[in-house]
Amino acid sequence: MATKTSAKKSAKENAKSAREEFKVSGEKVVQKIKELIKEGNVRRIIIINEKGDTLMEIPLTFAVVGTALAPVLAAVGALAALIANCTIIVERK
Repeated sequence: MATKTSAKKSAKENAKSAREEFKVSGEKVVQKIKELIKEGNVRRIIIINEKGDTLMEIPLTFAVVGTALAPVLAAVGALAALIANCTIIVERK
C-alpha cells in the first residue's frame, strides 16, 4: 500500500512541476493566451488577479480549435479590459 501512495504523490508532484506563470498587463492577456494555445501542449490556462483570486479557468483539449475558441477569447478580452495586471498560470502536458 505504501508504494501506491508514493506513486500517487510523485504523479501529483510531476503535474505541479508542469506549471508556468506569466505576469502580463491587461492589454497583453489575449495576445499571450493566443500564443500559448498555438504552442499546442497547454492543458489548462488560469487567469488570476493581483490579489490571487481566480478570474477564469480555460480547459483546453485537442478537440478545441479555431472557432470554438472565439467565444473564450472574447470573454478574455472583456476581462482584460477590466484588469490592470494579472498572472496567467499554464498547465502543460
